[in-house]
Amino acid sequence: MKYYIASCVFTVKYPELSKRIQDYVASLNDISIVRCCVPGWKKEIYEEKMPRGDLSERWISLPQSHVFLPEDEIWSLCPNCMNISEEWRGVRRVHSLWELIDQDQNFSFPDYSELTATIQDCWRMRDRNETHDAVRRLLEKMNVHYVEPENNRERADYCGNSLYRPQVERNPKLAPKHYKDGAEGLFQPHSAEEQEAIMREYCSRYTTDTVICYCHYCLEGLISGGVDGRHLAELLFKTL
Repeated sequence: MKYYIASCVFTVKYPELSKRIQDYVASLNDISIVRCCVPGWKKEIYEEKMPRGDLSERWISLPQSHVFLPEDEIWSLCPNCMNISEEWRGVRRVHSLWELIDQDQNFSFPDYSELTATIQDCWRMRDRNETHDAVRRLLEKMNVHYVEPENNRERADYCGNSLYRPQVERNPKLAPKHYKDGAEGLFQPHSAEEQEAIMREYCSRYTTDTVICYCHYCLEGLISGGVDGRHLAELLFKTL
């Protein structure tokens, strides 16, 4: 079976954008949409956080999750959903949403030929070369002029404020390769003021006003750091 994991955190933060993405995935016909990678994970909490109305009703109508099997195929825009599905469930074919769109010959790409931006890869996705390649191809298809930072692709050391506060307890249990073995020295507690200072120092390195990322934690950090942060999904689905 094929599944798209819509991501609880992303959807609560960007419900209208998530709806547009879900509509796109649904148009492909053969991919089932679920909310989360972990059955029962904060189900009521995220339902309560959703804005009231059609968006909330639509979200609640979706299956909350699924017990994925190794032979299933999964797409998501959430790094945690991808890593947990791969490690905890042993799913062998785990892809980013960006790979799905990159392979879609019928996708209508907007034109951002006047935009020059730095591309910020995500620490949580540092071992996913297929995603790195797909993201860059999508930017090229949208005519975005992009700049590569020094710590890109597998060298990525950035995931916004999230690396400077304790992580969710489930993550190192369900995906120890990513969030325990590969996270030494990270996820230490810092005050909100310390986090903002770290983000501002990091963002001062960029040579462009605009920075494009593809992770909601990365975007949180870019905004905290005072730069013009854009999520790749915003560009693809024209919410700017």
